[in-house]
Amino acid sequence: MALADIMQLFFLRGMKKIMDKVLITGAAGFIGSHVAELFCNNGIDTGCLVRNGSNLENLKGLSARMEYGDIEDYDRLAEVLKGYSCVIHIAAYARDWGSYERFFRTNTEGTMNVLKACSANGISDIIITSSCSVYGEEDCPGIKDENSPHNSHYPYFADRIFKSALNYYRDTKAEGKLRAMEYAKEKGMNLTVIEPVWVYGEREFNTGFYEYLKTAKSGIPFLPGSVRNKFHTVYVKDLARAYFTAYSKKLKGVQSFIIGSREVEYMDRIYSLFCSKAGIKKPGNLPKALVYPLGFSAELAYTLLGLKNPPLLTRGRVNMFYDNIEYSTKRAAEVLGFKSEFSLEEGIEKTVKWYKDRGLI
Repeated sequence: MALADIMQLFFLRGMKKIMDKVLITGAAGFIGSHVAELFCNNGIDTGCLVRNGSNLENLKGLSARMEYGDIEDYDRLAEVLKGYSCVIHIAAYARDWGSYERFFRTNTEGTMNVLKACSANGISDIIITSSCSVYGEEDCPGIKDENSPHNSHYPYFADRIFKSALNYYRDTKAEGKLRAMEYAKEKGMNLTVIEPVWVYGEREFNTGFYEYLKTAKSGIPFLPGSVRNKFHTVYVKDLARAYFTAYSKKLKGVQSFIIGSREVEYMDRIYSLFCSKAGIKKPGNLPKALVYPLGFSAELAYTLLGLKNPPLLTRGRVNMFYDNIEYSTKRAAEVLGFKSEFSLEEGIEKTVKWYKDRGLI
């Protein structure tokens, strides 16, 4: 190929990126705001799908346009997507409390609304967010990868008669992913599925790390924990870069990638680092045999009373402190060329500083 042809090819690719218009759902949230920030900083024409009344603090100062809508409202979503060339779907109902219907409307039906609205607008390049939990989060000595069977439902004690809302999240994310992949294949779409492990970083309030720090700062002498289990995490700025890498690669067909740090650390070390960086004494570890009955009882009582907010301990929350959870990031490295840049120490230091600077701990 002649030099002039090569230069023209790079020019055309560059023009295509400049002309791209990318819509990010869930952009006002923890992960979505970091992705939106990275895209804007790289000069991408970015739209942020936000709901009316959303707190837009995380998007302050960005060059992105605000597009008001909801993934549960297909008609509005189809209208908003006009003129966009790529969609990054991050919006989800990510909780461990609530009704199955609430999880299903957002995580399964909402995801399908995104795919169908893209199809209606001729958008073939889509990135959606699933979760490592679709492969299961049970205590497992092995390392799971993208070829592992989907095993989202955790068999909690008394699960058949007393359902866990954390399973509602896992199960609806798994169903949303599988439906989306099938639909994309049927329509000939280019669908990339990003499956993060447990995410921490600035602006995190709901995945457990900030809650642990707050509780530890209260001076409580003991919390659930173990020194034997590994727990796979990823710093949010590394995760945001994975989205940008997937967008830049323009992969064809249907792909899925587990995104996490290269090294999997022991959970006890993770919380020790959080406490150390915050200048807080880490609480001692309580054995599971003592904590699990408390979590079960609290979850049952809150459920029977119909309370809107979860108790501090549930079956799902307790098990997370003791289960060994590891995933492989090999495929992301080989196909996407993605590897985490931040060490655990660096990521936690930046996270804790953000909390401290805002008087949150």
